[in-house]
Amino acid sequence: MDDQPTLSTEHQQNMKAEVKPCDCSACEKFFSSKFYFNCDQGANADVKRFVCETCGETFSHHYSLKVHVTVHTGNKTFACEICGKAYLKQGQLLVHQRVHTGEKPFPCETCGKAFSHQGTLKDHKKSHTENRPFACETCGKAFPQHQYLRIHERVHTGEKPFICATCGKGFSQRCSLLVHDRVHTGEKPFVCETCGRAFAHQHNLITHTRVHTGEKPFACGICGKAFAERSGLLKHVRLHTGEKPFACDTCGKTFVQQSGLNSHKRIHSSVKPHVCDLCGRAFRRKSGLCNHQKYHTTDEN
Repeated sequence: MDDQPTLSTEHQQNMKAEVKPCDCSACEKFFSSKFYFNCDQGANADVKRFVCETCGETFSHHYSLKVHVTVHTGNKTFACEICGKAYLKQGQLLVHQRVHTGEKPFPCETCGKAFSHQGTLKDHKKSHTENRPFACETCGKAFPQHQYLRIHERVHTGEKPFICATCGKGFSQRCSLLVHDRVHTGEKPFVCETCGRAFAHQHNLITHTRVHTGEKPFACGICGKAFAERSGLLKHVRLHTGEKPFACDTCGKTFVQQSGLNSHKRIHSSVKPHVCDLCGRAFRRKSGLCNHQKYHTTDEN
C-alpha cells in the first residue's frame, strides 16, 4: 500500500480550486462540477427554459435555441459549393450534397434498393411488410402510410399542387417539381466520371455509363438480344408480339414506335420540316431529303 502514489497537498488544493459548483435551476440540485451539471441537463430535457425572444418558442438546450434563432435571422452559414443553396446546419448541407454526388448510403437489406436519406429507407422498409392499412377507395391499392395514399390519390383526381414558378407547369409531387426546375436553371448535377458529360437526371447518367462499360442488362426473353435501356427492350419485344400501340387519329394506321407515328402524321398535313440547303425544296421525311440530295451530288460530278 505504501508504494502506491499519493496526491500532494498542493495538487489536491489546485483540484479543489478548479471545481466550479453549479446550481441547476430546473431541478434545484447542486453539483460540484460542470461535468455532472451537464449530465443533469440531459435528465431535465423536458424542462424547456431557453426561450426565443422573437416567437416565444422554448427549448431544452441552449444550442437548440441558437439554431432556431437563425430561422428568424435568415443566417444560413453552410452553403453548397456546387449550386449555392444554403442551410442552417452542416448536417443538412451534407445530406443535400448527395443530390450532386448521387450517393445513397442507406441500402434496404431486403431488396437492395438504396436511399440518400435514412428516413426514406425507414419508410421504404414498410413496403415489405404485409401491414398496409391505407387503401385507395378508387382502385384498391394499399399503402403502409397515409401520406403515400394521399400522393397516390392524385393519380385519380389529377391534382397537381406543386407549381413551377417559371412556367406554371404543375406536378403531383414536390420531388418532380425540383427535378423539373433544372430545365430552367440548366443545372446538371450528375457528371460522368469517365468522359465528364453532365446530366440533369441521375437515371440518364446511369444509362450513359453503359456506353463506357458496354453493360446491357435488359435481355429479350424470346431471342436473347440485350439492350442498355429498358425502353429499347420494350420496343424490340413488339417485333415478336406484333403490337403497334401508336395509332393515327386521322386514318387509324398503327405503328410500333411513337417516332413512326409522328413521321406518318405529316402525310395528312402540309408540314415539310426537312429542307434542302441547295435548292430549298422541302420534304416531309428526312429520308426523302437524303434521296433528293443525291441528285445534287450527281449533277456536280
